[in-house]
Amino acid sequence: CQVIVHDVNELTEKLFPIVEAMQKHFSAGSGTYYSDSIFFLSVAMHRIMPKEITRIIQVDLDLKYKTNIRDLFDEFDNFLEGAVIGIAREMQPVYRHTFWQYRRENPQTKVGEPPPDGLPGFNSGVLLLNLEAMRQSKLYNQLLEPTMVQKLTEKYHFKGHLGDQDFFTMVGMEHPELFHVLDCTWNRQLCTWWRDHGYSDVFDQYFQCEGEVKIYHGNCNTPIPED
Repeated sequence: CQVIVHDVNELTEKLFPIVEAMQKHFSAGSGTYYSDSIFFLSVAMHRIMPKEITRIIQVDLDLKYKTNIRDLFDEFDNFLEGAVIGIAREMQPVYRHTFWQYRRENPQTKVGEPPPDGLPGFNSGVLLLNLEAMRQSKLYNQLLEPTMVQKLTEKYHFKGHLGDQDFFTMVGMEHPELFHVLDCTWNRQLCTWWRDHGYSDVFDQYFQCEGEVKIYHGNCNTPIPED
């Protein structure tokens, strides 16, 4: 087993020029902070990792594994042609909220609607990054360009604060074919913040998850069930 440690400052230095333009759209602060770049690591991982690394699983720290993480690697085999990233849906109506203006102007849209038919957005707590596919995808790399980011944020009236998750969500509204959607059991989010903040009537449509949980995600400091 080989462990390689990467220096955060070095990574940030490489990342900053690639993601600087998108930070103002998807960061909590009003400006573009150099240190914020690390929250966009997954977006440009294919540009800064050595070429011999072809696949990476990136996970948050607030997770509890109920199965062998090795099984998650098998999901790479289920990517359709053109897909570059594996990611689960967001399980709260956070993007129903974020896209309110676009939804108001487009009442028939699936943007922000709950599954199975809607587009609720993504949660980046568990990510499968097919770096080789990301490197080869002309479309994906075009979407990293500042002009494309600007164009999409204007189209969707998008202003977020969740870093890479916001970028993947917005891109997924426009180009769902870039993503392999993981089953909710691979990223069973537990946060219920939006239930108590104006969305109790629709909350359960987003929050429900059938099947045996493989990974619990205690997001927003939610306690994870004991075995």
